[in-house]
Amino acid sequence: MSGMQAIEFYDIPSKLPNQVWSPNTWKTRYCLNYKGISYKTIWIEYPDIESTCKQLGAAPTFIRRDGTPLYTLPVIRDPNTGETVSDSHRIAEYLDANYPETPRLFPPDSHALQAAFCYTFERHHLNHDTRFTIPKTLLILNPPSYVFFKETREKQYGSIAMEDFYPKGEEKKELWNKWKDEWTVVDGWLQKNPSGDFVFGETISWADFVIAGWVMWFRVLLGVDSEEWQDFASWHGGRWANLLAKLSQYEGVL
Repeated sequence: MSGMQAIEFYDIPSKLPNQVWSPNTWKTRYCLNYKGISYKTIWIEYPDIESTCKQLGAAPTFIRRDGTPLYTLPVIRDPNTGETVSDSHRIAEYLDANYPETPRLFPPDSHALQAAFCYTFERHHLNHDTRFTIPKTLLILNPPSYVFFKETREKQYGSIAMEDFYPKGEEKKELWNKWKDEWTVVDGWLQKNPSGDFVFGETISWADFVIAGWVMWFRVLLGVDSEEWQDFASWHGGRWANLLAKLSQYEGVL
């Protein structure tokens, strides 16, 4: 977009060639690319996220049960408006409100529906990927983030060493099938559309980028040539891999 300053987009780096991996920051990257909004990526390692957010004046993403704030990425700082926005959903709403001439993420009167869809999808249909994804995330992180991520996740999941967290044998098969069952429910929702591959049929929306952000994370972590990804990509007639293919033009890293 001509005449505007680039939005600062804060993301978490990795050892991958293009560095991008986080499902939550993928959502925002998709949105910025889809809208054609000028931006530049600023890479922040895990231990520096909280201090960076505070310095920017970004609101915490969550308040923990003990009342302490939790700061996460993505965050954007928009020099065109002076606004700093955290949380991928709030960022999507901000981009629609402040750049109305760009393609919409929220079709008219869809805010409530998309909020409910995304909440249900993320809270109730992403419960069995953890044992597969968390250990593999460690393998792609740079040293500062590796230490932080390992310590916090081992504490979060009951002091289990991440080296022992990835399932094996029959347990792996059982968890994998439960994971597939979760996605089967989502596939059933989308099959109710008479046409199109998106949540709103033929129309791309925020909800599609939410789904794609998670699928991209799985592809990055599992590896495109792995048996696990090849199986996942075949689920439900290849719906999830096909979604990434249809959105591939919005994968750019600036």
